[in-house]
Amino acid sequence: MCRNIRPLSNFEPPATDEEVTAAALQYVRKISGSARPARVNAEAFDRAVAEVAAASARLLDALVTTAPPKDRAVEAEKARARAAVRYAR
Repeated sequence: MCRNIRPLSNFEPPATDEEVTAAALQYVRKISGSARPARVNAEAFDRAVAEVAAASARLLDALVTTAPPKDRAVEAEKARARAAVRYAR
């Protein structure tokens, strides 16, 4: 899966529509193999992004968890720490 797609469930505040759409765009780019489609494919590409975003939003709304909500700042710091270890030279 694409490394740029981040988990969006169980955050406080919840994921925004922009975050869901950005994740959908990354997913469609990945599976289509194209960052920007040709004009002839633009409509299909845009429709796929909208459909994936809608399905993702429905999924996020339907998920139930007993875990406490994650803090975005704490999760970002953990990601930076993992990256520092991964890319340390």
